[in-house]
Amino acid sequence: MKRLLRLAGVAALLVCACAGGAGAHTRSTSWSSWEVEGREARVRFRIPQLELTRLPWGIVTPPRLAPELGRYLGETLRLEAGGVACAVSEAPRALAAPSDRALLEWRVRCPAEGGLAIVSDLMREVAPSHLHFARLRSPDGGIRERVLAGPERSWRLPGADADAADSGAGSGVADYVWLGIEHIATGYDHLVFLLGLLLLAGRLREVVTIVTGFTVAHSITLGLAALGRVRPDGAAVEALIGLSIALVAAENGWLMSGRWRGVPVLVVGALLVAGALAAFGIGAVPAATCAGLALFAACYFALLERVERPTRLRFAIAFCFGLVHGFGFAGVLAEIALPQGRLLPALLGFNLGVEAGQLAIVAVVWPLLWSLTRVRAGAAYRPLVEAGTALVCALGVFWWIERAFA
Repeated sequence: MKRLLRLAGVAALLVCACAGGAGAHTRSTSWSSWEVEGREARVRFRIPQLELTRLPWGIVTPPRLAPELGRYLGETLRLEAGGVACAVSEAPRALAAPSDRALLEWRVRCPAEGGLAIVSDLMREVAPSHLHFARLRSPDGGIRERVLAGPERSWRLPGADADAADSGAGSGVADYVWLGIEHIATGYDHLVFLLGLLLLAGRLREVVTIVTGFTVAHSITLGLAALGRVRPDGAAVEALIGLSIALVAAENGWLMSGRWRGVPVLVVGALLVAGALAAFGIGAVPAATCAGLALFAACYFALLERVERPTRLRFAIAFCFGLVHGFGFAGVLAEIALPQGRLLPALLGFNLGVEAGQLAIVAVVWPLLWSLTRVRAGAAYRPLVEAGTALVCALGVFWWIERAFA
């Protein structure tokens, strides 16, 4: 146990030193709504205030915004006619919005000739992976949406000048499948959680059990949140994702250390302290949630102590925390607020993409871990698992503290 604690301490120092690079799955994201009437359009743009801190002009305080920010938005999120940027006829103005969001509106006027296209170069210089969701409302009330990210930053709108092959259709299921793959591939906290679960999975059956529990759970909450049935607090969800990682690592360390009683006491005590702080308004996670997690951890460790192989209980832990991770996955789709007819295909495609990316990671990581227990390198298995557990624990604690108390 002392060795694990030393490794965890070293890992914590490394994580703190590299804190700027220890980002989570949350992507840089913004949204726009376009109402095009003839050769004019009204634009409504929405972005988290936190994203605006990447830019030199600061956040928006309605009705004030920096003129430089207004010019930047008009230049980087634009309507083009025949490849020429349309003129901004009414400068961006700030509208009332929740304190963590900025909502702006402006109008543009295009030349008489040339096919229209929405182009986004938003945040390219500070967040190359920035994801922008553009929504087009046609005069007949129809709605289309398109994901603009990476190399695909232009959306040609339907009209007489548009090519038949590029009719202005919105994003399809395949686009959302790819979005789901990108989301899990850049969702480092989700991947670290899976790694923590797989470190002690010695058999294929255990891997299938763990992955199934995680998949079923996050599919449930992803669907509920994306459909608007449940709207949990985003900050609390992000903090709980970090906590889930730390708890899985604590469980691994406890099992490897011969079930030292100090681990459950430390975990439950830390959760009770977090609950006490929350009772005084400190932290993003409510006091009742912290108390419930403390009770859950105490019961879970007590059950673990009674079984020799914790496979079935690991299904339970993967399922319970998978519910939390599902709300994290849903953040992107829930913010788009797609109409019902468009939401279900997007939800299906996004979930399939998340599963494909997740299974690809498992298919690479687990065979490597399994092989270390079967070949001469088997002697390296325990040190590798100990080092991996320490790193997972350090990252989980870092994300928990950063998101709950920053």
